[in-house]
Amino acid sequence: MGVGATAMQRIRYGLTGLAFVFLMVLLGTAIIRSGDDTANSNVQANVAAEPNEPLAELGVAPGQGAENEVLNTPAPPTP
Repeated sequence: MGVGATAMQRIRYGLTGLAFVFLMVLLGTAIIRSGDDTANSNVQANVAAEPNEPLAELGVAPGQGAENEVLNTPAPPTP
C-alpha cells in the first residue's frame, strides 16, 4: 500500500462517516417532527374553534353577523 492508497482510504472512511452522521441527523429530525405534529394539530383545532369577532359576541362592538346583514340590505323596490 502506497501513500496514495492510504490517503484514498482515509477519504473514503471520512466520507462514509459524514454520510452516516447526515443520515442519523435526518432520522432524528424526522422522529422529532413526527412527535410535534399531534401538538400542532391540537393548536390548530383550538385556533379554528375561536370566534372571529369575540367583541361582537359579547355585545361590546358591532359585528358582521346576520342581524347587520339584514339591516344593511336595501329594501326591494315597491311596484
